[in-house]
Amino acid sequence: MRAIWTGSISFGLINIPIRIFSAVQESSIDMDMLDEKDHANIKFKRVNENTGKEVAYANIVKGYKIDDQYVILEDADFEAADAEKTKTIDIQSFAFEKEINSIYYEQPYYLEPDKGAMNAYALLRDALEASGKVGVTSFVLRNKESLAILKPYKNVILLNRIRFEQEIRDTSELKLPPASKKATKEMDMAEKLIDQLTEKFDISAYKDEYTAKLLEIIKNKAKGKKQAAPKLKVVHKQSDDLMAMLKASLDKKKSS
Repeated sequence: MRAIWTGSISFGLINIPIRIFSAVQESSIDMDMLDEKDHANIKFKRVNENTGKEVAYANIVKGYKIDDQYVILEDADFEAADAEKTKTIDIQSFAFEKEINSIYYEQPYYLEPDKGAMNAYALLRDALEASGKVGVTSFVLRNKESLAILKPYKNVILLNRIRFEQEIRDTSELKLPPASKKATKEMDMAEKLIDQLTEKFDISAYKDEYTAKLLEIIKNKAKGKKQAAPKLKVVHKQSDDLMAMLKASLDKKKSS
């Protein structure tokens, strides 16, 4: 793995030099875009709008437009905006993880201690484990400030980026049914079905089946075999008898 950020965790008066690594990798199939006519690869180029000539990545700068003029920014300008946050993950407070709604969670990263920081790293990791709490922090990655939590995961400190409150869209524009607090036969049956389907969560039981099936279709197509399109049946129309469907669902689970 290649580190994508280097800096330190600030924990009180303790500074722990660390490196950040992405904790996830895509499970989807890597597809190429091709020209429909001759299946040639489609290539994307960075082109100068005025000359039409390709520009090397090393010659590209970033700018912000003000009054039809661009202000060119250099690396030092981004760092100067908050030099501390570009190099430090400062733990601002601690909280119980259950207090953070899952809608805020974004991207997980592994933190690895740098040379000479093993003891301090282990201390923070084990203290978080013992307290049952997470560290709340903010830092700057790729010129963007992010909120994050620090928590122990197996033997590593995991940094999970979380979104700011203003990044979450309001639900007021959605057309939604009103919440019902009345006990109904359908609600009672739905709760029974939920109880019947409840089991201890095991992440290893879930696989990316879509990608596996798509890869199988690709291999079959390469051999000249065609895949029949499945027929989907809609069974959740407004006119459906919900009670009958709930009863059938419970009976199906009992017989399986």
